Amino acid sequence: MRPRNTILLTLVFFLGLPALLFSQARHENGDVAVVANADVPVDNLSIFEVRHIFRGEKQYWKSNLKVVLLVPPEGAHERDVMLHVVYRMSESEYKQYWIGRIFRAQAISPPKTAESSTTAKNLLTRLSGCITLMSAGNVRPGDKILKVDGKAPGEKGYPLR
Repeated sequence: MRPRNTILLTLVFFLGLPALLFSQARHENGDVAVVANADVPVDNLSIFEVRHIFRGEKQYWKSNLKVVLLVPPEGAHERDVMLHVVYRMSESEYKQYWIGRIFRAQAISPPKTAESSTTAKNLLTRLSGCITLMSAGNVRPGDKILKVDGKAPGEKGYPLR
């Protein structure tokens, strides 16, 4: 009976492990939504505009509302997408970029970092003009999701993944 249990446990382990890894990879590699505070006066941005905003080159929305950047923490999938698709930089280049902007008096400080999706959601609702990137799976009903190049997260051709 013992060898039979060992065989069953081995089968469960080897058959279940790939499924677990696949589901984890799908979660980590999902679409990243551009989410904004309800006061932000736009519904759609081009990927160029997303870059322009997250690089701190656009500091005010059309309504003269200050742009408040909220970025994901280091190590998060959303941060990787931000670095590779939006900034087109490594983590160290990103840090140097913001040091340079501050040194040249083009920015007062780097963007605020949300340490979790819960923190990001709370700050997003409180900070007028706030924009952030979060996993499309973490977006809750009522959040203002901005389309990118006319596409929403999950649609074919959506650029932030």
